[in-house]
Amino acid sequence: MIPSTTRHCQADDWKSLLASSIRDPQVLLDALDLDPARLPEPLDPSPAFPLRVPLPFLARMRRGDARDPLLRQVLGLRREREPSLDFVHDPVGDAAAAARPGLLHKYRGRALIITTGACPVHCRYCFRRHFPYAEARAADGQWRETLAHLADDPSIHEVILSGGDPLSLDTERLHRLTDGLRRIPHLRRLRLHTRMPVVLPQRVDDALLDWLSGLPWPVAMVIHANHVNEFDTSLREALGRCRQAGVSLLNQSVLLQGVNDSEDDLAALSEALFDAGVMPYYLHLLDRVQGAAHFEVAEPHARRLVDGLRRRLPGYLVPRLVRETAGAPYKQLADVPLHPAPATDP
Repeated sequence: MIPSTTRHCQADDWKSLLASSIRDPQVLLDALDLDPARLPEPLDPSPAFPLRVPLPFLARMRRGDARDPLLRQVLGLRREREPSLDFVHDPVGDAAAAARPGLLHKYRGRALIITTGACPVHCRYCFRRHFPYAEARAADGQWRETLAHLADDPSIHEVILSGGDPLSLDTERLHRLTDGLRRIPHLRRLRLHTRMPVVLPQRVDDALLDWLSGLPWPVAMVIHANHVNEFDTSLREALGRCRQAGVSLLNQSVLLQGVNDSEDDLAALSEALFDAGVMPYYLHLLDRVQGAAHFEVAEPHARRLVDGLRRRLPGYLVPRLVRETAGAPYKQLADVPLHPAPATDP
């Protein structure tokens, strides 16, 4: 049974829902009628990267199914503690890209602000699960310096709000940040990377929509959905409201073993995304962060999956298979078609 907190919260009270998130693995398993002794592999009873699952996300998990694809994304396993060759704490080179605390400048023309270390859900494959947020986030007291750095670099045309999850901040704090960005004349676009609408659709409230619709730049919101089962009526309605506010919606997924590593899963996800007004954008190969090795899908299999999607879906529904490589000037395409070229006449 889903904990009673879900029933007692107002539909638009996202902060109360966020505060009621499950943090104890046993509570999560009890809510799903799962016996830890019957799980396919042992849990980590006290993971260094703690459990956090909002109740609206829990409500979409299948009861009694230890292999549920949403559960697998959040349940900490004992083998996360085992060291894995070539899996490191900073797989995408965030530390080397820090222009100042809380500001990453990896790619030409755009810079990323670490707005907060908080996330509404703790995904086990998170590439920033070891990130030193306490020392490297652009919190209120540091935003002045962050904004000054952006203002001093006219080559930066796009600002990306990330984290953590930028929508973990209350809307008033988001207003304060973007009010500062408005004074930078060379900015042309704003991008948000967020999983919040997926796991807690109630966050898309009137105040957030007023903020989004009042921004002076074109806004792209990149959500993070990995499986078709993440879509329910509340998510589709939240995404529809974002579109009505003038926001362009894109999705990037991570290819995860045991979650979405089949052609059927990925095709169903692309169809659900487009039905909700979201364009499939990127399908990421796993960032090789320490603790997430059990999610890795071999690259040849990943290419076969994308090739299969090309055969059954229109091109605009096929996400680009990419990897992020530390120090590279852009994300590297990995979706080279596998089918042989047609023979030519002699």
